[in-house]
Amino acid sequence: MKIYTKTGDAGETGLFGGGRVPKDDERVDAYGEVDELNATLGLARSLSMPADLDGLLQQLQDQLFTVGAVLATPQGTKAAAHIPHIKPEWVEAMEKAIDGFETELPTMTHFILPGGSQASSALHLSRTVCRRAERRVVPLLREGKVSHDVGVFLNRLSDLLFVMARVANHRVGVPDVKWIPEKPGK
Repeated sequence: MKIYTKTGDAGETGLFGGGRVPKDDERVDAYGEVDELNATLGLARSLSMPADLDGLLQQLQDQLFTVGAVLATPQGTKAAAHIPHIKPEWVEAMEKAIDGFETELPTMTHFILPGGSQASSALHLSRTVCRRAERRVVPLLREGKVSHDVGVFLNRLSDLLFVMARVANHRVGVPDVKWIPEKPGK
């Protein structure tokens, strides 16, 4: 199978289950952001990630492929019956992971700036890409074009990535980078 099809040369792409849309269609934009998020998780995994975080990130990458498939498949099409679904257990597992990781972290007393170790910085980058993907999904949610589960998954994932970034720093002895705002009038 050739990697290039030339079918997108005119600025359109095919959705799973049929139909063509412009490449800047809101649905394509949303699953493109999810694809970028998945790539940032792959980058994060390449940066000396602790084994338990790496395993969780791999699982999340698999789940993000499902999220992308859901976004690429219009609801009500025959193809929609043949793609996997986002499972509520995935969100529950993220919440459980967040709760578990928070037990090993010092209490937050300030806003945290992205940074610290390479692994933490990469996870913060993934978190911001996740938030952008979530923003791209919101219009689709509002218009009833995708399942509410997509928004819940991405919202919880960004929380998890924030906590994982803190854990990555904590485990290598790098303190959170606190935001200490300048006092007004200085």
